[in-house]
Amino acid sequence: MSAMAKKAKNFKKSKTGAYIAIGSTAFGAISVAKQAKLARSENDLLRLVDAAVSAAAIVTGLAILYRELKRLGDDDVLLG
Repeated sequence: MSAMAKKAKNFKKSKTGAYIAIGSTAFGAISVAKQAKLARSENDLLRLVDAAVSAAAIVTGLAILYRELKRLGDDDVLLG
């Protein structure tokens, strides 16, 4: 396997990959906020609960990604 293929394969384990994952997860929070706002305006309890559970999943995902980012430290795969 070439060096470039190894770097591409280990992209998720890099700082750059972690930052992209954090950004995309945070972008999902916009959708959840819209869902919660719509549920409140329609007084739809089930959609509001769904939005709350989704928000909890996003917060948990961000916490896991942040922990992984801290764990990477200076051992970034893409930087060599």
